[in-house]
Amino acid sequence: MNDMSDIPAPDADFDKNVPEPPALDLLARCERRLGYIFHDKQILRSALTHASGAEHRLASNERLEFLGDAILGFIVCEMLFQQFPQYLEGDLTKIKSVVVSRQTCAKISEALGLQEFLILGKGMTTHPTIPPSLLADVFESLVAAMYLDGGDAAVRPFIEAFIGPEVELAAAGELGGNYKSLLQQLAQREFSNTPVYHLVDERGPDHSKIFKVAAQVGPRQYQPAWGRNKKEAEQRAACNALSEIKGEPPPYLSE
Repeated sequence: MNDMSDIPAPDADFDKNVPEPPALDLLARCERRLGYIFHDKQILRSALTHASGAEHRLASNERLEFLGDAILGFIVCEMLFQQFPQYLEGDLTKIKSVVVSRQTCAKISEALGLQEFLILGKGMTTHPTIPPSLLADVFESLVAAMYLDGGDAAVRPFIEAFIGPEVELAAAGELGGNYKSLLQQLAQREFSNTPVYHLVDERGPDHSKIFKVAAQVGPRQYQPAWGRNKKEAEQRAACNALSEIKGEPPPYLSE
């Protein structure tokens, strides 16, 4: 049996070029959060590396951010084109500008907790909070990284999952507000009346209720619509009323 004292002590420099377990764990946890496993771990690391934490600017996520912005814009444009066949170019542009804004990208980054995985320089780590601009950058860089690593099949489901709800909110906010305004203008012009909105029903637990609202102009009440909040329900109800007044089927179901 060999004497344990004969075994040479580990070389202190032996592990210098091997990624430390915490670094690998950081990437693995990020992958779990994203719902995607990278074939090339280095591209994921690059996507998470801010210029302050990189050896040089080309090793940061700045180039990936540039590509990710374009990929995100393209896929969102295609989503809007397919989802809203009745909208004109101007309406689609309004929704896109909200959905791909840096504010929205930062919001999704924060919801995913991506600030936990950022690789920052010492100067940045002393900040109590991560700037929204940095959160927006990392979201776009991760979009590019997923595309380069797995192509459209990898990045499209990711974008659809996290951008899809933002598309609906933007459509309700940007165009829904116009529906209420349009209905008011039409009602005053054609019926000398002002629309009112009635809460018809509400369902679900307090933290996740949905609301059913109907628009009424004079004595006539139009088909109600459901929404995730009262504002959205009113906007959809106004859209239903406009459609019915024009003799078209209402776009939002009441059940």
